[in-house]
Amino acid sequence: MATHQHIFDLSGRVAVITGGNGGIGLGIAQALAAAGCDVSIWGRNADKNRSAAATMAACACKVDTHVCDVSDATSVKSAMAATLDTFGRVDGCFANAGIGGGGRHAFIDRTEEQWRSMFATNLDGVFHVFQAAARHMTERAASGDPFGRLVATSSLASLFGTARNEHYAATKAAINALVRALAVELARQGVTANAILPGWIKSDMTAGIMANEKFVNAVMPRIPMRRFGDPSDFGGIAVYLMSQASSYHTADCFVIDGGYTAF
Repeated sequence: MATHQHIFDLSGRVAVITGGNGGIGLGIAQALAAAGCDVSIWGRNADKNRSAAATMAACACKVDTHVCDVSDATSVKSAMAATLDTFGRVDGCFANAGIGGGGRHAFIDRTEEQWRSMFATNLDGVFHVFQAAARHMTERAASGDPFGRLVATSSLASLFGTARNEHYAATKAAINALVRALAVELARQGVTANAILPGWIKSDMTAGIMANEKFVNAVMPRIPMRRFGDPSDFGGIAVYLMSQASSYHTADCFVIDGGYTAF
């Protein structure tokens, strides 16, 4: 492990970012790489993975990608093994992959298939990824190298009522509880666990609704900064959470929403 000359220098660190091939995940990957961190991008779409890696080709760090479906435990184990073969270690795991609910169906019309599909990716996926990462991190701690960062992408939906999106909200609220539990359980191994709660952020997932003038006119006045968030807005918090600066900061939920929740 390289000696860190600056508290935010991530040289010698390695981070996995699930769903890192676009949106918030790519914003996180780019910021970590700019701070010197090697990154492994996991995503289901091989073409998007390659495109994400190409956008980061100029960075001095090492970037690799793996096709991974986080809802599949075997796929996660395979991606983790391949990442460890490449880098030898994983210091941070950003469980960012997720799907949106769309708000198209009333709760009474929600099918069991829709419910279980949402949980398979948004909650079970975090479980699979965090478990694989935590197992590696605790093994390293036992050998005298205690350091680990678990960061999950949650949502403001975990805090507020979200009509027609209760299955999505339930997964995100569960993530908040999961990171708090992991923060307590893994603290003595030098592993922190936190969640990031985005507000309205521009991405492929939200492109449709943000093209809706009625929606924009209703939501924008509730955002004090008067703009939607951008994936790059998550770079600073990602670097902080990966760095030595956050070594005593755990079990937290970071709201990144331009002041939306202040209203």
